[in-house]
Amino acid sequence: MANQPLLNTYGRLPVVFEHGRGMWLYDTEGQRYLDTFTGIAVSGLGHSHPGVAHAISHQAERLTHCSNLFHCKLQQELARRVCDQADMDGAFFANSGAEVNETAIKLARHYGHQRGITNPSIIVMENAFHGRTLATLTATGNQRVQAGFEPLVSGFVRAPFDDLKAVEAIAEANPNVVAVMVEPIQGEGGVAIPDPDYLPGLRRICSRNNWLLLLDEVQTGNARTGTYLASQQAGIIPDVVTLAKGFGNGYPIGACLARGKAAEVLGPGSHGSTFGGNPLGCAAALAVLDATEQGGLTERAQVLGDRMINRFREHLEGAEYIHAIRGHGLMLGIELTEPCSELVLLAKVQGILLNITRERVIRLLPPLTMTDDEADYMADQIIRIIKLYAADDRDRPRQ
Repeated sequence: MANQPLLNTYGRLPVVFEHGRGMWLYDTEGQRYLDTFTGIAVSGLGHSHPGVAHAISHQAERLTHCSNLFHCKLQQELARRVCDQADMDGAFFANSGAEVNETAIKLARHYGHQRGITNPSIIVMENAFHGRTLATLTATGNQRVQAGFEPLVSGFVRAPFDDLKAVEAIAEANPNVVAVMVEPIQGEGGVAIPDPDYLPGLRRICSRNNWLLLLDEVQTGNARTGTYLASQQAGIIPDVVTLAKGFGNGYPIGACLARGKAAEVLGPGSHGSTFGGNPLGCAAALAVLDATEQGGLTERAQVLGDRMINRFREHLEGAEYIHAIRGHGLMLGIELTEPCSELVLLAKVQGILLNITRERVIRLLPPLTMTDDEADYMADQIIRIIKLYAADDRDRPRQ
């Protein structure tokens, strides 16, 4: 596997997956693995969901691509349905979270220029993650992933996450700010959940200063946290919201949604995407919406998340190696007291796929389609592997 003609951009585990079903992945040797993070919140309906597979297959026999110089019936239907879910007025479709976040950034800058601000700035947060294009990489609050790609893009002002006073201070000092860009819950940032008044507070600040509120719900959206958008639990409506990951359950499609004045900023020629909103992607996303709505999966995400987090707290809370257990819906984090990257390999040997972020946070993003028994099984396996790792760690010789 090490000699494959691929650029060395990922630290891949030594395993090749051939197929999947639900919360399981199967390698080329027939070994099955419990997938606890579904491609980092991508396969929200589980692997190989039959409704999505049928929609893609059926559409592939009819039309796979149509230029955005023409109308597409599926694209119009998807725009209407996702805007209804998110209480937005208009949609732009692209192929990934980075692309729709790039769209949101361009929209905010264009909005600033329309207001006569020649050097518009966007407030972004420490420990944020918005993508790997140059603009979204700059908006990302992680110097490690930015290193080597300087010079970065100008026009961003950094603030601590979950700190309204810092945003207020920037408002007083910087007349060029036109928007705030933020994740309702920071996923790459360690499943960091802000104070309940944080998003409402940002909404008030943005409205008072005539700024746009841009919410990156690439990871938190698509019913993962118990509402279609995580921000809906805060009782606010953003000006712009971005979706991707679970939007197509593995088919690459993202959406930048806008409301009110923000929906009127971009015009013909100001932005575009060759493959954005193609019929295959729209068919997949519509199938995801069908399954989510008809299966009551939005509400199930909250029920299953509560079920799992209660099980984690019952068996892990108070242990000397556990720092915190937190989450909303099926976006869960178990933070250990020490870095735990070795846990990934230990879990892999045990047939469990884990994702570690911020060095010591086990980030869990399981499928919304789990049964109660499957949720219990996943939680029990994670508890088992953490306890096994903790016991092994105590037995290691110290330097």
